[in-house]
Amino acid sequence: MTPWINYHHLFYFKTIAEEGSVSKAAEKLKLGQPTLSAQLKQFEEVLGILLFERQHKKLILTEQGKIALDYAKNIFKMGSEMYEVLHDRVKPLRPHLHIGALDSIPKQIILELVQSALKLSPCQITLSEGKSDELLRELAAHRMDIVATNFLPMGPDAKGLVSRSVIKKNVAFYAAPKFKKLLKGFPKSISGQPLIFPTYDSKLRYDLDHWAKVHKLELDIVIESQDIGVKKLMAISGLGLMPTATHTVPRQMLSSELVEIGKLQGVHEELFLLSAKRKVPHPIAARIFESFRV
Repeated sequence: MTPWINYHHLFYFKTIAEEGSVSKAAEKLKLGQPTLSAQLKQFEEVLGILLFERQHKKLILTEQGKIALDYAKNIFKMGSEMYEVLHDRVKPLRPHLHIGALDSIPKQIILELVQSALKLSPCQITLSEGKSDELLRELAAHRMDIVATNFLPMGPDAKGLVSRSVIKKNVAFYAAPKFKKLLKGFPKSISGQPLIFPTYDSKLRYDLDHWAKVHKLELDIVIESQDIGVKKLMAISGLGLMPTATHTVPRQMLSSELVEIGKLQGVHEELFLLSAKRKVPHPIAARIFESFRV
């Protein structure tokens, strides 16, 4: 049976965390330090975890303590909002949804993800882009609700996470029209040509390395980037050939800013949604995770 949370204890914990010490929190709450310390200890015992580490007379939030503080802030924020709404002072806030995405995820995919969320429910959306380890850390700590990625976590990093594939497309090399002559003799024709590659934060980079090894190609990588927008600009400017999934460059192909040099047989880019397991799922994130398609 889940233990009942004492909300006085939760408020005391929140105040201690925000003030940085028991003494400052006790002064603010007008309570004795021994009383407040005892309340904190009792709260930790009920939860069965340490919320703080004691270091040189300082209280440092543990990782679980940081998660608990985020929840505490939201709980008391909702309580204040409830009071204001009941007294007709404000309209209720939109539910918040935090979406994360690797820099390499096409912006069109992110747009469609946001549109799907707003279609499901009026909500306030925060968008964050970053590297895989940063996003996974935020997702695991429940500070992020859903992540769009092309690189599935493995081993310990995958603990407590669930994934679902939303699209899988062939990969091809694209370049400015001046490289059109390389269509003849592909893939040998790109050996020694300037290339714009993803970094090793993407599974695609490993697949490209393997593909090049199989075909015995000499790779001249002049630019590495995870940002798909940056890579497209570089390719359009004629700085090199860019390998990417076919769905990422339809407008550039239509406008003839880029031409397809050749498809990579057996190489695909797959995009996934990641979510963290929760006792109480985020209602909007859970529905997007189950229904979103590209």
